[in-house]
Formats: sequence, structure tokens, C-alpha cells
Amino acid sequence: MIMSTESAVHSELESRLLPIADRYRGRKGITIPLLADLQREMGYIAPDAVDFFAKELDIPAAEIFGVATFYAQFHLKPRGRHIIRVCRGTACHVRGSLKILESVKEIVGVEENQTTEDLRFTLEPVACLGACGLAPVMMIDTQTFGRLTPDMVKGLLDRFE
Repeated sequence: MIMSTESAVHSELESRLLPIADRYRGRKGITIPLLADLQREMGYIAPDAVDFFAKELDIPAAEIFGVATFYAQFHLKPRGRHIIRVCRGTACHVRGSLKILESVKEIVGVEENQTTEDLRFTLEPVACLGACGLAPVMMIDTQTFGRLTPDMVKGLLDRFE
């Protein structure tokens, strides 16, 4: 029997998600941990996955999406391998973080809260990174870079494949 591409993709998705569904089957108050497990598995909250869980666990898809869109830690689109966070707090702003942000946008070719087509970078301006003494500050993944100037940005980004 020849399996269509669509059913092969569905079968792969089902095999990845069924163990998660089985962990939560018959339990109440599971939406947040379910979404956390889904995002850990897929990297984001995919609509097909939400539909799968809605059917498997008898939870309205609208309820799952409602929780996913309420909490900032859940992402509805694929994210880059590297997350760039540019601080926009007061100290960073005063010391030129807008120029850092503009430099990042120009170099990676995306706007705020977008991901590059190659899924290399996601750009997220943040309210504060808590490193005011190093302003202006940018984080790439878990590494913090401070006392930045716009001409330093390209060299930093080049370190991350």
C-alpha cells in the first residue's frame, strides 16, 4: 500500500504526540502542562497538534488556543535556533539600545518578534534583562553581551550558526 505524503506527515505527527496525549488522558486541569510538553516536543504550538489533542483528549481546540495565546511563553509559530533579546529598559534605552536593535534588524533581515526564513534567529525586544550596569545589553540564547555598540553586533551574531 502506498501512503500519501499527507497521511505520512499525519502519521509522523501522531506518533510524536500520542505519548504526550496518553500522559494526560482522563486528567483535569492539564492544558498548561500539555502545551508545555507540546512546545518542548515541536518547538512551538502547531495548529495540527492542537487539533490532534482536542480530538484525543476531548478538549475544545478553542480552549487550548485560548490558553496558548494568553501566556507569553507559548509560541504559535516556529522560532529560530537562536533567540536574540535586545533590552529596551530605561538604562539600555538611554545608552542606545534602539541603535542596537536597529542594527540587529538590518543584519538578520527581520523585524521585531519575527524569525528569519532559515530559522536561524528570532528577534525579541524585551522590557528588561536585569543587567542595567552593562547597558546597552543583548542576549543571544543564554549568553549576555553588554556595553554594546552597533558595530559590535555583526561580530556577535556571526558566532551563532
